[in-house]
Amino acid sequence: MALFRGVETHTRSVLKAVSWRTLGTLDTFAISWFMTGKVQIAGSIAGLEIITKIAWYYLHERLWAAVLWGRR
Repeated sequence: MALFRGVETHTRSVLKAVSWRTLGTLDTFAISWFMTGKVQIAGSIAGLEIITKIAWYYLHERLWAAVLWGRR
């Protein structure tokens, strides 16, 4: 697809998404645990959001890779 021709490989985008989501999920887990006081609920919230947000981040990265604006 011409839309996704960027300077990064798909593998790099996936690895960036996974590393970022790991940090983000730890944050979500901590906040959820603090707000609910329940580790099980916090784990459920964190488990669901890691899946959805990796997909969104990957798509976001690939779309931005196709944007030429702001590059030198």
